[in-house]
Amino acid sequence: MHIKGTSHKLKSLLILSLCVLTFASTSNAASSDDTPAEQSKTLSTLKGLRDRTSDLTINAMNLLGIKYKRGGNSPENGLDCSGFVRLVFKNANATELPRTAKEISQEGDKVKAQDLQPGDLVFYNTLKKSFSHVGIYLGDNKFIHSPSAGGKVRVESMNIAYWKKRFNGARRISEDPADK
Repeated sequence: MHIKGTSHKLKSLLILSLCVLTFASTSNAASSDDTPAEQSKTLSTLKGLRDRTSDLTINAMNLLGIKYKRGGNSPENGLDCSGFVRLVFKNANATELPRTAKEISQEGDKVKAQDLQPGDLVFYNTLKKSFSHVGIYLGDNKFIHSPSAGGKVRVESMNIAYWKKRFNGARRISEDPADK
């Protein structure tokens, strides 16, 4: 797997996150009480989730190092946090998201912090306003985002005091419009 501009440690984290998600999903997904058809459908659904998650995280990692630009929505000119998230979701699965972090926070389904999965959106209060910042959860309490003026798209730990104090919640965006 080649992910432009990423360190070996970040690549390993991404691969580990996807492996853990796949193992956890498949090991608990199909109950022995399920019929073979139900088991097959469940495993197929989980494979789709894994593939979607992989697409999202790989698309996000490919944008590492892109400069921040307020209101930015292209890698050539720079990306703000919501521009980054919108671009990743559009490129990964053609999902169109609203323009601002606040508007994006109304999409999809709420997710508890302990239930986060790679590809979920994480929201923060960084401008003394709820849901003023958004990033994409990668697993292992890490997220990728376009931080602020002078910064570049990067991976950070959600365990850093700054982020822990400002966490507003998380959402899971379904790629199927009928699920919204």
